[in-house]
Amino acid sequence: MELNSQAYRAILENLHDGLYLTDSQRRITFWNKAAEQITGFSAAEVVGRSCADNILCHVDGQGKELCEGLCPLAKTLEGVQGHEDEIYLHHKQGHRIPVSVRVTPLYGSGNEIIGGIELFSDISNRQATELRIKELEAISQLDHLTRMANRAYLEKELRIRIEEMHRMLIPFGVLFIDIDHFKKINDNFGHAVGDDILKLVAATLTSNARPFDLFGRWGGEEFIGLIRNIELQDLEHLANRVRVLIGSAFLIHENRKLQVNVSIGATLMNLEDTLDSLLRRADALLYQSKKNGRNCVTVSQDLPAD
Repeated sequence: MELNSQAYRAILENLHDGLYLTDSQRRITFWNKAAEQITGFSAAEVVGRSCADNILCHVDGQGKELCEGLCPLAKTLEGVQGHEDEIYLHHKQGHRIPVSVRVTPLYGSGNEIIGGIELFSDISNRQATELRIKELEAISQLDHLTRMANRAYLEKELRIRIEEMHRMLIPFGVLFIDIDHFKKINDNFGHAVGDDILKLVAATLTSNARPFDLFGRWGGEEFIGLIRNIELQDLEHLANRVRVLIGSAFLIHENRKLQVNVSIGATLMNLEDTLDSLLRRADALLYQSKKNGRNCVTVSQDLPAD
């Protein structure tokens, strides 16, 4: 059985994974439905544009931009064979989503490279996040702006984690996260843009959370992460990854790219901790990050020295 071009197009359109094709100049020529769902960009918005034109803007785990110099698709167009990697793409709403990408050359009838193919899969914990949102809505413990757990739910979860630590010695860490210079965003661009920045940070946190961790909005521009079963060194690594991914996310507002950084205090629970002492230490470590110039992580199991 032979398939015509229309049948092939229907197959590509209905793949579960995102897929797009480019020509030899990296201009997008095809963008399937899954690509629309994963990225938020419609085919009408991207076809004919360069893949680097404020669309996917891939970064690696260290926040390094890949669209210039390190782009797997560009290397493929230069003749390098297929490439697979896990990277972070830019969603239309601004946040970063972890994806697994596979890039291969697109050959013409004379076996020459005429373009590239990128297939990408959303590897975020989206289904678990959506289920958690429904649960939180049912018990009115959802922050309605960011669609995250609210402070009341976070405090309840903290008490559960503290009890687990005392009974079963299951370690957990706390990330106290604050957006740097957030007041300037509201003052310069208005509260609607400020709300969009809050949603960008929230979506980046939830998209990149492990299934058994919990991120929520503590209040204002502050967020908390409850990180289960982790050592101090790994907690610091995770906190820095979160910081870098938020710093690389962006919104386009009136043709201007808006980005924010965050400061983070990170700590593990000690057996003698209470809820108040644990939060006080995390908050003090966050303040230390602010004193150290912002956009950094301070991690310790002890209160910082004055």
